[in-house]
Amino acid sequence: MSNQDILWGIAPIGWRNDDIPEIGKENTLSHLLSDIVVAGFQGTEVGGFFPEPKILNKELNLRNLKIAGKWFSSFIIRDGLEEAAKEFHQHCAYLQEVNASVAVLSEQTYSIQGTEKNVFGEKPYFTDGEWDVLCEGLNELGKIAEQYNLKLVFHHHMGTCVQTLEEINRLMENTDPNHVHLLYDTGHIYVSDGDYMSLLIKHIDRIKHVHFKDSRQEVLNQCKEIGRSFLQSFLNGMFTVPGDGCIDFTEVYQFLLDHNYKGWIVIEAEQDPAIAHPLEYALLTRKYIDEKLLKTKDESLKTNFMKR
Repeated sequence: MSNQDILWGIAPIGWRNDDIPEIGKENTLSHLLSDIVVAGFQGTEVGGFFPEPKILNKELNLRNLKIAGKWFSSFIIRDGLEEAAKEFHQHCAYLQEVNASVAVLSEQTYSIQGTEKNVFGEKPYFTDGEWDVLCEGLNELGKIAEQYNLKLVFHHHMGTCVQTLEEINRLMENTDPNHVHLLYDTGHIYVSDGDYMSLLIKHIDRIKHVHFKDSRQEVLNQCKEIGRSFLQSFLNGMFTVPGDGCIDFTEVYQFLLDHNYKGWIVIEAEQDPAIAHPLEYALLTRKYIDEKLLKTKDESLKTNFMKR
């Protein structure tokens, strides 16, 4: 594997959270991007508070940073494909202007991730007919993404109808691999299924974007027992950065290398920045990556990671 194949990023969600905008609102774009430089990452994903492309590109260029992608909430089932496609065109046009690689998409029809419902016991489900509508719609949105030189990567997510391995399998089996790809998120599949390797192994050929998210097992157990919502779970510390939780990323990373994964690995952890200092945790995970992942691999990978 050459040292140009993997780019390392860190998501803005550790600084500011789109689901709860008041969290971290004091953290400006300049603050966030400069912290990313200090921590030695190569880029980030677009947050909800990011400005229009011309302004963003200037800030990125000043710091030699790149954009990996941006989240898109689709409502194919609720609103229909025509409406979803109209909004997705606008989304992809923005991403093209900031030279992104992927459009991160999550179907949010029936999602409870922003509600106070028990995310461990009240997740929603699609009917067979709704599955057909979703998969056909995703194939079309994937073609739209390609018009902007992007890949559509589907984000399996807690509190949605595509959360578990079984549901992800169904999505992959019924969508066109030429147009619909997968975002592999270690934290979401672990919290959902208690297993993060099975998904990686089964769908490595469809994975075109990766989120490295860790989980604190003790907090996860407490959240399950209490029946917390998704928002309350992450506010109580269910998620954290690699190196601070229970997931073994050496196994995950080695598998990605062994199967010639090319693309971004983005560090992501929904936390309250007033409790988990964003730069402190960015440096913590950077140290873990250097010492546990890159140090034991080809040194040229580490050189690329450090290169600015």
